[in-house]
Amino acid sequence: MKKFFTSESVTEGHPDKVCDNISDGLLDAILAVDPNARAAIECAAAFDKLLIMGEVTTIASVDYEKKAREIIKEIGYDFGTFAYDKCEIIVAVHKQSPDIAMGVNASIEKKSDQTGDEEDQLGAGDQGMMFGYACRETKELMPLTISLSHRLAKRLTDVRKSGLLPYLRPDGKTQVTVEYEDGEAKRVDTVVVSAQHNAEVSQERLREEIKKHIIDEIIPAALMDENTKIFVNPTGRFEIGGPEGDSGLTGRKIVVDTYGGRCAHGGGAFSGKDPTKVDRSAAYFCRYIAKNLVASGLCDEVEIQVAYAIGVANPVSVFVDTFGTGKLNDERLAEIVKKEFDLRPYAIIRTLELRKPVFKKTAAYGHFGYKGFSWEKTDRAEDLKKYL
Repeated sequence: MKKFFTSESVTEGHPDKVCDNISDGLLDAILAVDPNARAAIECAAAFDKLLIMGEVTTIASVDYEKKAREIIKEIGYDFGTFAYDKCEIIVAVHKQSPDIAMGVNASIEKKSDQTGDEEDQLGAGDQGMMFGYACRETKELMPLTISLSHRLAKRLTDVRKSGLLPYLRPDGKTQVTVEYEDGEAKRVDTVVVSAQHNAEVSQERLREEIKKHIIDEIIPAALMDENTKIFVNPTGRFEIGGPEGDSGLTGRKIVVDTYGGRCAHGGGAFSGKDPTKVDRSAAYFCRYIAKNLVASGLCDEVEIQVAYAIGVANPVSVFVDTFGTGKLNDERLAEIVKKEFDLRPYAIIRTLELRKPVFKKTAAYGHFGYKGFSWEKTDRAEDLKKYL
């Protein structure tokens, strides 16, 4: 049975990703000084203005405006109304609400049992559900569609910054549609690349060189055929981009950040949030669990859901779906997850070492599927094989 599935990605110069980069860049600057800081930093960008807002409780002293301008320059906006040295920056940051802090500082479990272990000291920073996913489509155990989309978007940035295609500008989007047959990826059906550019380059040159230096470099030739459709800047010119062309907002690319639509999403964004926010830390831990389950051979594809109540350390539910690929039934795998992985917020932070300033690296091209992140390790896979 044939099916088609599509995922998209965006470059770091996309207006939403500009905001994600600034939010996570500021978070890292705070955590570098104060690992126990509480932060939920959001940005909104439009035309010539940037608003930095949210709640931060920290002993660190960070110049938000200076750091934001450094990040905007690093992305490549040294021109136009949103140039790093021209845009207006407004900072509206306050301390964390004491009502929220009360539940996070000491969980219900800790309050009711003063002899409880250390992992009970933190309650979840909010209610909600978080998801994780892994599959065997790529060596990174990520869906092929989002993996290719991210690589195309990253390549757009690389050829711009290296000077190979000097007429490119920071904003851009990519999209890949893969044809599946009986659940196996057979071919790439459609590739879409939209790249911001300067006024001088012709559309003919742009399309020819993006095909040569980006698409042909990233999409495996074995997955392309004479029926593969390629669209480069299908609307024509794309000279005005970034916040000058469209508004941006932190956390508006949550599907790009995760699994390209192949996995459910609880709705919580990641960028700008310290690890006491389970929107971020528990989603990372669900990816860690999912990847280890697949790497162990217990399943070929899996979606994990956990749900929390604010101020409560232990999750209120754990759900596992292996889409029929599990060597054990899903109910049994859920019991294994609860037994083998400590899902309390403090334990997650400790296990994944999330007090470190590692988050800006996640702000573009996805949070999952890359070496170097603690939640991408498969160090539990060997031990989980005992359940086979």
